[in-house]
Amino acid sequence: MDQSNRYSDLSLKEEDLIEGGKHILVAYKMKPKDGYDYLATAAHFAAESSTGTNVEVCTTDDFTKGVDALVYHIDEETEDMRIAYPLELFDRNVIDGRMMLVSFLTLTIGNNQGMGDVAYAKMIDFYLPPRAIQLFDGPSKNIEDMWRILGRPVKDGGYIAGTIIKPKLGLRPEPFAEAAYQFWLGGDFIKNDEPQGNQVFAPVKKTISLVYDAMKRAMDETGQPKLFSMNITADDHHEMCARADFALETFGPDADKLAFLVDGFVGGPGMVTTARRQYPNQFLHYHRAGHGMVTSPSAKRGYTAFVLAKMSRLQGASGIHVGTMGYGKMEGDKDDRVIAYMIERDECQGPVYNQKWYGMKATTPIISGGMNALRLPGFFENLGHANVINTAGGGCYGHVDGPAAGAISLRQAYECWKAGADPIEWAKEHKEFARAFESFPHDADKLFPGWREKLGVHK
Repeated sequence: MDQSNRYSDLSLKEEDLIEGGKHILVAYKMKPKDGYDYLATAAHFAAESSTGTNVEVCTTDDFTKGVDALVYHIDEETEDMRIAYPLELFDRNVIDGRMMLVSFLTLTIGNNQGMGDVAYAKMIDFYLPPRAIQLFDGPSKNIEDMWRILGRPVKDGGYIAGTIIKPKLGLRPEPFAEAAYQFWLGGDFIKNDEPQGNQVFAPVKKTISLVYDAMKRAMDETGQPKLFSMNITADDHHEMCARADFALETFGPDADKLAFLVDGFVGGPGMVTTARRQYPNQFLHYHRAGHGMVTSPSAKRGYTAFVLAKMSRLQGASGIHVGTMGYGKMEGDKDDRVIAYMIERDECQGPVYNQKWYGMKATTPIISGGMNALRLPGFFENLGHANVINTAGGGCYGHVDGPAAGAISLRQAYECWKAGADPIEWAKEHKEFARAFESFPHDADKLFPGWREKLGVHK
């Protein structure tokens, strides 16, 4: 059934919809299955996303038609489909009238992607008007709070050198804490890897107690503050809060140095919002475990990593992993820097829409996945700044002189970029950075041909 007369209006102008402030706009790459008309399929998509279905129903009245989602732009050649969703469509909290991300996702990527006339549809951008921005939590903490703890300026405080305890599983509490201590002798920030929790061989209460002891020893030895991001991911919010509450009690006077990591993609918006609201004084670390199954550039359905990051800011993530923009081991390319720009700036042009955040606190880009000291200068040059948290697992624990030296090499790589220095020349005066060339020779060969001769390495 062709529903384009009701669920599309191609005379609508995007600038007027934005000026009106009464719609959330969503852009997709959509392709109908063979034999289906593009506009009719788009209208069916909008119907299924809002007030309609595949047939006319007797319960529809004039008010219902007033909150229809409307296709307002299509370009069959580029597969560009854009839909305007009235704000009234979206579910609101009973307790405080605020908006919720689950409702946004239910409407915009719900049944519509599985319909029989749709070959695929992937959300590539969305626009929220000022009223919608006001009704989401946004972050309570971000990198500025981390800089303050570390004794740095709260504007452009720079690179935070972090790691992930490796191996990701298999360490008992004592070697886990020792691995943390060794890194903290040179670095700033440690995060749990996403599978680490309450395994029978590493009970969380014993492990976290030893980790805090390791943090205190490292702070005493270095005279510098340290940061730890603990995985509190769990199916049940009571379990999640039990882990968080135990950690806060354990860290006691150093609880401000404790972040909470949640696997926001597999755990869902409910987990993120629970953590955001129950623990507003902690840095909320959004990890993307599993996201690649829908956000990968090779996936034709779901939504992009850009969309995921933008949604995380609405939910209140203090920081979210944004990939490595082609400089690490994960999928991505240099243009992925727009993901970081969208979550850290107060206004940014996305793939389709220019989004203003109206003062909502920024979300911090977290860089992880195959990074080491040799890859960082190019990464910073591409991004244009270094106001990020970087968690380099193998990049620290794979350093030939150990994790403390690995952490120092990361800091030296940042200082090299900041100084605008040639990395080979910089390495001649900075031992840990120089030893990174020997630690990661494959990267060194690729990025800095002839480095062995220039640094006098003969093996």
